[in-house]
Formats: sequence, structure tokens, C-alpha cells
Amino acid sequence: MATPTIQAVRGMNDILPPETHLWRHVERVFRNIAHGYGYQEIRFPLVEKTELFKRTIGEATDIVEKEMYTWADKQDDSLSLRPEGTAGCVRAIIENGHLYRQVQKLWYVGPFFRRERPQKGRYRQFHQCGAEVFNLPGPDIDAELILFSGRVLAKLGLKKVVKLQINSLGSAAARVNYRKELVQYFSKNKSQLDEDSERRLHSNPIRILDSKNPDLKELISKAPKLIEHLDDESKAHFRRLREYLDYTNTDYEINPCLVRGLDYYTKTVFEWVTDKLGSQSTVCAGGRYDGLIEQLGGKPTPAIGFALGLERTILLLQQSKEQSAGTTIMHAYFITDGEEAFQHALKLTDKLRDEVPGLRIILHCGGGNLSNQFKKADRSGAHFAIILGSNELRAHTLTIKPLREDLPQQSIHALEIGDYLRLRIKEIMNKRKN
Repeated sequence: MATPTIQAVRGMNDILPPETHLWRHVERVFRNIAHGYGYQEIRFPLVEKTELFKRTIGEATDIVEKEMYTWADKQDDSLSLRPEGTAGCVRAIIENGHLYRQVQKLWYVGPFFRRERPQKGRYRQFHQCGAEVFNLPGPDIDAELILFSGRVLAKLGLKKVVKLQINSLGSAAARVNYRKELVQYFSKNKSQLDEDSERRLHSNPIRILDSKNPDLKELISKAPKLIEHLDDESKAHFRRLREYLDYTNTDYEINPCLVRGLDYYTKTVFEWVTDKLGSQSTVCAGGRYDGLIEQLGGKPTPAIGFALGLERTILLLQQSKEQSAGTTIMHAYFITDGEEAFQHALKLTDKLRDEVPGLRIILHCGGGNLSNQFKKADRSGAHFAIILGSNELRAHTLTIKPLREDLPQQSIHALEIGDYLRLRIKEIMNKRKN
């Protein structure tokens, strides 16, 4: 009887070649842009104390109530897989003393976990690139962070399929007053609420505004708007942010129902959304959370951040012509004829990887005749084959055969191969740019 195979956990997906090249491409673009804006990388654990997320995300949120992977360890401490990045990032910088009178600009990338119903663009293990800024209170950094996120999407070629939505949630005090008015409004229309919204009515009524239930669309559209109940400071902050975005010719729309799903947000919130992914429309989102650090035991510290969803970004890339942007290009495939030729090629290819920056070369292993090796060379996607046989060994030469262009093969001296490869790599890169 055959041994049964083991399947991946539901909602935990494998990422396989050739899709991995897209992941590397997105992560590389984000990393380069983050460094260009002066952000430094931070890494923090996948597992945190459950209390961290209860205090930051909010006990009445869906994430804490229904979606976290939580268990008790041997010491009876309650631990959870991280469902988002901001809380862990904030905990890390408080614990390690990185906040005192310092501006911190940080970025991170990695997996997060929520026990949701798996569907296209939403998985139980998902991945994000995130950025967080601490100790800058003004709308200037809000604007820069929005431009940063927009630049990532533009560099990926996705700016045409996303649009920017912004809103202000005001101060905590302003939301308390607004909350009362919202509860009163929805209570009068309680018979129209679905089960989720009815449950949120008294625990987290602002989240009703973010409901995806189409049957509630008209009711929500007539609800009191938070943006009309802002305190003076929040109004001025939001007005200045819009001026910065207008000045930089950044297209946006104000969405008064944009509230985000976490309790810690204040003032500015924003999302880059698309209509190309069905109900999973948010690709990148963030906002300001000025009270969170104090809530976790630190000194009052202004803060803002955003996260880019990698799964949804990859889906958009796969739908567009940009999906080849991050493809790993193989420059050369080294073919040998005979054991002596293979020994020389093994040493030479290793030497070339030291001498030629960025070289991507495959040395054929596993034997086989020349015809078989050429077939594998062609399937590899390499731009040309390098051939070393008995004739080349005697003459100290290498034969170069183009695989992607209708050009004749040529023979070059073995000592010239490094210079040849540098030139060809430059030509290949220039063609891709054009």
C-alpha cells in the first residue's frame, strides 16, 4: 500500500518557479525605493504575545475575535502568529529603545497569518512589504509616504490599474462623539443590518462603514460622515495633506467610508485600490496611528505606516504585460563534450562568476549527447550557448552559439571569454530597457 502524501495546510500556499521571479522582483523594487527614501530594514518575530494584538488591533475587531492563530505554550502564555506588521514593529522599537527623540524610518517584508476563508488574493498565510515612520507629526510625512507607496506601484507598472483613496479619522476624542451619532443612526435602521454589522453596532460601529455587503451600500451612503465631525487640528492636517498631494499632481479621491480595519488608526488613512481583483480591491493601505506607542507603554509618539499586499500585487502583475519584468534572464548555457572538457568548464564557470558581475550561467550537468544538451540550453531561456569540446580544448578556444538571434556561431579565445560576457550582458540589459 502506497504511503499517503501530505498536503499543504489549507490557505498556506506554495510559491513555485517561475512565479518566484515575480516575488523577487516586487521585493527588490520595494527594497530599492525604501532605501532611496532613507528607510532602514527591520526584522521582528513571527510569534508575539497575544496581548500585543489585543491592545493594538482591538479586541472587538474581526482579526482578534475570529482570525488569529493563537495557542497556549508550556508556560501557559498565550501566543499568536502575527496577523499584521505594525504592532510587532512598534513593540520592537519600544523594547530596544529606538524611539527617544529620534525619527525612525523602517521597512520590512515577510509572512503574516489570519484564519480567513481562503479566496483569490486572500490567504491564511499572506505576505506584505511594509514601511513605518516614527516621531514625525505633520502631514508632510503623510504625503511623502503616499508618494513612496505610489512610486512602488508605478515602478511595477501598475499605476494605471490602481487609484488612491484618502480619508481622515480625526482624533480619538472626535471619534467618540461621532461614534455616538453613528450608533444612533444604525440603531434606527437596525432591521436593515446584516449579522456582522449588528454585532459591530455597539462594539465597533465605525467598521460598519467598511462593510462589503452590497445590500448595505445605500444605508451606509446616508450615514453621518466622520470627515464632517473632525476636530480643528485634524481638519487642518487633512487640508494640508490634500494641498501637498495637489501640488505634486497626485490623483486621489476622498472616500468618507474609508476607515481601515484596525482600531489604532487616527487622522490620515489611505488605500490604493483596484477593480481588477473582484472583491479583494485593496492592494496597498496605511495610515497614521499617533496613539499606539503610548498605548503599548511608550512615550506619546506620532507615527504612520503602510503595507503592500504581495499576493494581490503579484495577481495584478500576472494580469498585465508587466509580468515578465522580473524574469530571471539566463545569459549563457555551457555545453561540454567529454569528461576533460567538463572538468575545464567546471573550473572556468566558477572563475567567471567571480570575474563577471551579474553573470547568470548554467553549466550542463548529468551527461548526455550534444543534441540533448542543446535542447536543454534552449529550454533554459539562455541567450547563447558556450561549447567546449576536444577541438576547442586543443585550440584553447570556445564556440559561442546564439540561441535567441539568427546569427552565426563564432569562435573566441578562452582568455577573451570574460570580456565577451561583460559586453553581451550589457547589450542584453540595454535591449530590455528599450
